[in-house]
Amino acid sequence: MSQAEMKNEGYDLDEQIGYILRLVTQRHTAIFQEHAQRLLPGGLTPTQFSALLRIHSVGTCSQNRLGRMAAMDVATIKGVVDRLKRKGLVDLAPDPDDRRRTKITLSDSGEALIPLLKEAGAAITAETVKELSADEVQQMKALLKKLL
Repeated sequence: MSQAEMKNEGYDLDEQIGYILRLVTQRHTAIFQEHAQRLLPGGLTPTQFSALLRIHSVGTCSQNRLGRMAAMDVATIKGVVDRLKRKGLVDLAPDPDDRRRTKITLSDSGEALIPLLKEAGAAITAETVKELSADEVQQMKALLKKLL
């Protein structure tokens, strides 16, 4: 057996945490997309979903703050906000205290969508973890949060 073979012996891709997380993420994303298509014509992306719920939780906010709250970089959050604006789900206005900033608020349509987002989010989570007990779900969340 060569040194390379000895070094890689015992390495099983199917047992690697990153690989397993990717497969779970793909499954969760497919479940999300299935539900998101029912919420809105053209659907919503996970980042748009998160942004809407974050705006709802804090009210009017700057794009920068929204990006931080939704764990998105500046370029990503700008694109997300632009698409939400085109879908009529957010309103944008200049910040009266700082002309460089834009204030983002949910539009009436965006606000009306919030209960549906929360309901869909709960259904998506339930479907994603349906093979786990309530205790296992709590354990999994705690363990995943430790990895952040």
